[in-house]
Amino acid sequence: MQSSISTAAERRALVVELIGEGHGSSQQSLVDALAARGVDITQATLSRDLRELGAVKGAAGYVVPAASASPLVDALGRWLVSARAAQNLVVLRTPPGGASPLAVALDASGRTDMLGTIAGDDTILIICPANRAARDLVAVFDRLARSAGVTA
Repeated sequence: MQSSISTAAERRALVVELIGEGHGSSQQSLVDALAARGVDITQATLSRDLRELGAVKGAAGYVVPAASASPLVDALGRWLVSARAAQNLVVLRTPPGGASPLAVALDASGRTDMLGTIAGDDTILIICPANRAARDLVAVFDRLARSAGVTA
């Protein structure tokens, strides 16, 4: 497959998108996700890209600061009040009316660590495949919200 990515900026934008979609658990998972999109990249080049993006790696993977303009990061920054895990479930609290737009951004993110979402007016229930996935997801949301300037 031939890549339509011709500049480092385009490649880095794709890296940010892939991290936002949940492919940033490791550099190898990003290399694989990029390859699936037709971008052949070495680990050294990816490492430089991550450094240039200001990406940080936590227990659940890489996170890029809010400057990435990721729709999920923006939605978390705007709507997330708190995130708590309860076994394989995650409960997100939002201001009144905020659950639906945040749930739409969550569903559109394509994250594979969420089986589904149910939104009320100010609460979202996320079903995860396992207890550990729920705890990791809360950690990801906390980091993403902090990168958007919010403390969840």
